[in-house]
Amino acid sequence: MTNRYNRRNFLKRSVPGLALGSLGAQREARPIRVGFVGVGDRGSYHLDTLLGMDSVEVPAICDVDPNYLYRAKRWIEQAGKPTPTLYEGPEDYIRLCERKDLDLVVTATPWHIHAPVCLAAMKNGKHAATEVPAALTVEECWELVETSEKTGKHCMMLEQVNYMPVMLQILEMAQRGVFGEILLASGGYVHDLRLVKFDPEREPWRLQHSVDRNGNLYPTHPMGPMAWWMNINRGDRFDYLVSMSTKAVCLNEYAAHYFGSRHPYAGMKMNQGDGNTTLLRTVDGKMAVLYFDTNTPHPQTADLRLQGTRGHFSANIGMVYIEGRSPQEHQWEPLENYSKEFAPPLYQTIDRSKFKTARGHGGGADTAVMWARFLKALMSGTQPDMTVYDAVTWSVISPLTERSVASKSRPVDFPDFTKGKWKTTPPVKLV
Repeated sequence: MTNRYNRRNFLKRSVPGLALGSLGAQREARPIRVGFVGVGDRGSYHLDTLLGMDSVEVPAICDVDPNYLYRAKRWIEQAGKPTPTLYEGPEDYIRLCERKDLDLVVTATPWHIHAPVCLAAMKNGKHAATEVPAALTVEECWELVETSEKTGKHCMMLEQVNYMPVMLQILEMAQRGVFGEILLASGGYVHDLRLVKFDPEREPWRLQHSVDRNGNLYPTHPMGPMAWWMNINRGDRFDYLVSMSTKAVCLNEYAAHYFGSRHPYAGMKMNQGDGNTTLLRTVDGKMAVLYFDTNTPHPQTADLRLQGTRGHFSANIGMVYIEGRSPQEHQWEPLENYSKEFAPPLYQTIDRSKFKTARGHGGGADTAVMWARFLKALMSGTQPDMTVYDAVTWSVISPLTERSVASKSRPVDFPDFTKGKWKTTPPVKLV
């Protein structure tokens, strides 16, 4: 049984209406037509995931690297889909977005291209889906919101961590009051990326961000699930943040050790501190703590935690403590003790082991589930789980932290992108 067949069966089984013949009258029983901008390491994973779905066609792909572009063309043809039109220039994404035969444009490019592609897509009548982060500046975030609202087109950030079964189980427990009133969530992107930054074949553009910027440059992986746990934009919102960074040492030492003391980066000033910690306060008095560290030597960790008035969850050890319910006072117990009672409704009929082998840099079955949810929302005309307000709220943390760090860690006010709608928007429900 091939992986492609498994993904297709998963989607037919778990998301009614995704099969080609069941798209609904409003879609004239045709596939969702997706254009791709960026089909490299991460983009290829999204592409391969969608190629396993009968309800999707990919009429157009764009990439500045011909090796990635023609590999993607070959994969599409091997999947039995029509041969796509190829776009190769650095601004050819604009021509791709202007096509009349696309419903959705996906971007998985270097960060600075994400917002421009999404804006071009929505302004040309297409929905947009983007890799993280959705934008790099406060101004870009506001433009994404205003364009989405004006055009009526969705702009969803592809944050697959939200769909991990553990994250959804904690969401279920939090929403059912197991942890009591939520007070604090913490987590971080703590991932040694020194090799990636100096590797010309992987993501060398990341290195320039470390040269130019200083803050939390990658907040969305931990913030995605934390925001859902804390009902951000759905009953509460962030009010302000403060951020502080250490000095920058490790990238210079890495360059000197591997390339020699005369290498340009061995002595170049790096703005990005090797470690950054950010505190965010909500209107309702909750607090979030974010860590960012991609320069020091360490194993990868997220260390997501949730603290309420009645209990605590720690992802790194896979444990919880629930006062009055855990067997021993002040002693951790395995999270799996609660897995049956609080199993995420979304995963009760899904065998995740079948959806982990798509080609490229991926997130396992969580990415496939995320796509299934998004496509179902597009076909049914309903709101996706993750909205444009989520995309910009989780992304704007980066430029706000840069402002705080640059001003000696002074508080920086957080924009209300929902313009007050957070007060009446209900918590997220994945059913």
